[in-house]
Amino acid sequence: MAWLRRWNLKPSLAILALILALVPLGLDNDFYYEVVVLSLFNAMIALGLNLLMGYAGQISLAHGAFAGLGGYIAAILTGRYGLSPLFSIFLSLLLMALFAWALARPILRLRGHYLAMATLGVGIIIAIVLNNEEELTGGSDGMSVESFTVFGHTFTEAWEWYLLASVLLVLLVWLSENLIDSPLGRVLRSLHDSEKAPASVGVPVARYKSLVFTLSVVIAALAGSLYAFFSGFISPQEAGFNHSIELVVMVVLGGMGRLYGSIIGAVILTLLPQFLTAFEDYQTLIYGAIIIVVMIFMPRGIAALFDPLFRRGKR
Repeated sequence: MAWLRRWNLKPSLAILALILALVPLGLDNDFYYEVVVLSLFNAMIALGLNLLMGYAGQISLAHGAFAGLGGYIAAILTGRYGLSPLFSIFLSLLLMALFAWALARPILRLRGHYLAMATLGVGIIIAIVLNNEEELTGGSDGMSVESFTVFGHTFTEAWEWYLLASVLLVLLVWLSENLIDSPLGRVLRSLHDSEKAPASVGVPVARYKSLVFTLSVVIAALAGSLYAFFSGFISPQEAGFNHSIELVVMVVLGGMGRLYGSIIGAVILTLLPQFLTAFEDYQTLIYGAIIIVVMIFMPRGIAALFDPLFRRGKR
């Protein structure tokens, strides 16, 4: 259909939208909604992180910190300065974009393990600041967050948050697919293989690396801000090292360089602890064993299992 091609709406996006529309049929109470909404917010962060890691080949061990910092900025602007939630989120994304762009230039000159250690250091610094600035952030005890009110309507029902998160996720996937299919996307893929090759033909490598890093951080800040309003509370734990590592594992487990793999990995790793509550004493052991098995037998990620279906669909 012409309009599908014009807007680059792929069948996989329609399948994602259909799945998200059917999921509420199996959700019996608010607790299930809350867990699913959390998985959708994690999927948004993992999606942006996959653009950075899976396509541009730049690793980040601080995306949990970026998401938490974005959430804190939005919460502080709303609770302490009386700004509306939407305007607070907008300012949060703007400030995080400026911060990421300024941070990208010196950090992205590094590669490999050095880049990973640099981003790890940034994440630790953010977590320390959030813990120590007690007057502003509430310190280790965290802080409450105002209700999310948009045009006079306050989001109080879990299904409203599910609808919002689903729409945003589908929109981000669509934008990411268009980005990957654009000339910018081809530049990012070339950066993943070798930075010297695009640089040799005049591509401003540093600018493109900074651009994708900033975009990835803004997506993380968006999800972190919305999660702060959704939970009604935020603490430095949201910006901790463990959260950043979980996000990286989500990308790797789902499949690096596969947009839908980010969603699969985020959903699995968010829902898995809920299914292991009956084995509380062995939860960490089982959790790690499952990840190891998947990585050994599916090194390209879980999304690679669906590659034959996509190839058959293209034919």
